[in-house]
Amino acid sequence: MSTKVDAKGLACPMPVIKTKKALEEITEGVIEVVVSDEAPKINVLKFAKSVNCEAEVIKDEADEKIIRIVKGEGTSIDAEAENFTCEIPSGSNEVVAIMSNRMGSGNDELGAVLIKGFIFALTEATPLPKSVLFVNGGVELTTINEATVENIKRLEDAGVEILSCGTCLDYYNLKDELKVGSITNMYTIVETMKSASKLITIG
Repeated sequence: MSTKVDAKGLACPMPVIKTKKALEEITEGVIEVVVSDEAPKINVLKFAKSVNCEAEVIKDEADEKIIRIVKGEGTSIDAEAENFTCEIPSGSNEVVAIMSNRMGSGNDELGAVLIKGFIFALTEATPLPKSVLFVNGGVELTTINEATVENIKRLEDAGVEILSCGTCLDYYNLKDELKVGSITNMYTIVETMKSASKLITIG
């Protein structure tokens, strides 16, 4: 008898997080993880093997893939799981540039709600972007806005490059408040935008 983990439609790292939780809940036994795409399948397989579990793909169709994982008695999950990083599918070269701490013009309160929702939705996107740039007021989202920092950390944990404009951080006196990603300069921002296969600008 196996435990089913439904991660269909979820982008990394959520399938890995759900797999880790399911493995922690059993001493030994079998779980079957269901995902929709190639990237989550690869990452769940790699994660299972990284924590010394047996893992194999038992179904591999276009819209449904099932990974069977066997956990043996005494297998430790926490110690190894902390160092696991999901990989982004090869060929993903999209860049998102966020230029404000709100989304759209009009009502500022609504704009703050929308940008929070946008960043959460971005964590569920497949494939994930290569980089997310935070410029001007957008740097609040990587610093003092706790509502967005958590999901931006999820993006970074999944391998997305998170870059905040250093000049902007200085202007808003936020350099010491940076909670996720790294500080960059305008030259790197320009080069990152120029090299993108697709550029999405918000704000």
